[in-house]
Amino acid sequence: MTSLAASPPLPCRLVGGPHENVSAEELDALVAASVTDAGLEGQDVVLVIPDGTRSCPLPLLVRTLHRHLSPVVASLTAVIALGTHSYMEPHEIDRLLGVGGEGEPESLETAYPGLTVVNHEWADPDMLVHVGTIPASRISELSEGRLERDAPIVINRRVVEADTAIVVGPVFPHEVVGISGGNKYFIPGVASQEFIDMTHWVGALITSTEIIGTTGITPVRAMINEGSEMIPTRRLALCCVVRSGSGDLEAAAFGTPEEAWQQTARIAAETHVHWLDEPMQRVIAVMPTRYEDIWTAAKGGYKTEPAIADGGEVVIYAPHVTEVSEVHHEIYDIGYHCRDYFVQQWERFEHIHWGVLAHSTHLRGQGTYDPRTGEERLRIRVTLATGIPREVCERINLGYLDPAAVDLEALAAEPGTTVVPNAGEVLYRLRPRGAATGAGPVD
Repeated sequence: MTSLAASPPLPCRLVGGPHENVSAEELDALVAASVTDAGLEGQDVVLVIPDGTRSCPLPLLVRTLHRHLSPVVASLTAVIALGTHSYMEPHEIDRLLGVGGEGEPESLETAYPGLTVVNHEWADPDMLVHVGTIPASRISELSEGRLERDAPIVINRRVVEADTAIVVGPVFPHEVVGISGGNKYFIPGVASQEFIDMTHWVGALITSTEIIGTTGITPVRAMINEGSEMIPTRRLALCCVVRSGSGDLEAAAFGTPEEAWQQTARIAAETHVHWLDEPMQRVIAVMPTRYEDIWTAAKGGYKTEPAIADGGEVVIYAPHVTEVSEVHHEIYDIGYHCRDYFVQQWERFEHIHWGVLAHSTHLRGQGTYDPRTGEERLRIRVTLATGIPREVCERINLGYLDPAAVDLEALAAEPGTTVVPNAGEVLYRLRPRGAATGAGPVD
């Protein structure tokens, strides 16, 4: 491994801006200049890339990096930053990287000679390395008193043993960290489950409604940044703002993960947050097929809940979804509840993975729980219009709607109903009363 002290400082370069279009030529010039300045000759380089749950022109990004890296580096590997999502199958990886389809290269080797592509093997202890521990006292500081517990930082072996790791991917409003991207591709992207659980639970304690879409260094972002600094590998990033549901780049920045994220997060907050003057009564969140279970399709709820009126409803419309979670089966047992339901009964739930508890609260939204009466009061209703049967929906404390009975065109014309196509990436928020027309505050 090359000494980090020997690595030259890298200026952060940015192209594009809110609602702009970055061409392939502009991206190529950005990457070419950044790779040259980074001094990566003879190094083992890892690209940390997203899975298939995000809008991203990943083939364009990886092709561009491959073109400039492969002639100079000793080895090039792409690790898919799954967090604890399901491992991707070979045909899914091919689709992710633009291989095997009509008019596309027939194999990864043809498209990206010399590039090795692997899942983040989060369930394999042999593929994880302990790189340090954040003491409980420091976790208390970073989380603003919400959690006090030692945090072991355990990272994918391929990333730890590389000379340089380059994050490659988009930034969007996010229910746990505020705005995704940057070091989040390391934690939770290529980390072990324990620290993932801790960061997600801190986000849940803050609540998704409060944290989602905020561009500043949130307590969760602070925890992630501190953990990422323990990785011995040099960390760089190509962060992008992508027009949701398309492969269009609005902006791209190359630099350290902190600087590249900061440059693109402020742009994402302008382009991916829609401010409303009045709350929505009923939302039909139409989920794209890139979301294969409720664990990921729940983003349709996360992104609309802050702008739904008290007593309103969000319908997750995803007829293709037949499972709540492919990996985290505990959610079938605990169901979906507000934060206080778990906090007020902590002895019942603290043994369950905190990331599962956090996911539960993110979708169910705000509410209260009275431990004396056992009454849970929820601010909005959450309904599934999916391939998941009614009895399962009722068991997990969600409503059921037969997807065959859903007429999206008729619903769009219905007073009080808002149909959100391609839901899950654009955030809807209410503009504070008295605020001027335009984007509301995001910090």
